[in-house]
Formats: sequence, structure tokens, C-alpha cells
Amino acid sequence: MKLLANENIPLASVKILRDKGYNIVAIGQEFAGYLDSEVMELAIKQGRTIITFDSDYGELIFRKGYKPEAGVIYIRRISHSPQEVGKYLLKLFKRKSIIYENALTVISKDNIRQRKY
Repeated sequence: MKLLANENIPLASVKILRDKGYNIVAIGQEFAGYLDSEVMELAIKQGRTIITFDSDYGELIFRKGYKPEAGVIYIRRISHSPQEVGKYLLKLFKRKSIIYENALTVISKDNIRQRKY
């Protein structure tokens, strides 16, 4: 799984995922200042799953027509330390029942839901 961490994903979480062998690009490190549409285009071009706290990605998918094949993971704001997101995602990625491709996966404190596209 190739990942693309939006600028709002803490670098401590990016490091946790990298240390576990995930191929992850951090927008804040390599493409600072990219617009959401540019992040989408990069994810589509590189076949990466976007991880973000930004709810605008749903609009980009369902209203603007962006369709990243590897999917988008939208994490609703919950209180967390910079490391918690990475730790949570490591656990989540072990669940084989969740398919991220062609889907907006919305994660909240007590729920995971998906909308396919």
C-alpha cells in the first residue's frame, strides 16, 4: 500500500508508518503548499491512498470528479497526539475486511464507514 499524507497529518505519524515499512509521501515535507486538487492529482498519478483530516476531499471526489483508485482515508478530528494517528492506522491496515480502493473511508471515534465511487 502506497500512502500520501496530507499536510495536516503529523510527521510523527508519518515516521511511525515509514518505520513499519509503508511507502508514504508527506505533502508537508515534499510538496508543501500544494492545493487539495494537486494532492489528488499526485495521488492519482502515483497510485497512493490519501490520508487526511480535510473534509474537502469528499467534495473533490463526489462533486469535482476526482477518482483516486487507491482511495482516500478521511479522519474526522478527534483529540490525538502526533503519534496516535500513525498507531491507529497501523492497526486499521491489519484489518483485511476494509478495502480502500475506489472508496472514501471516513474514520470517526466510534465508526468506520465507506462510500464507494
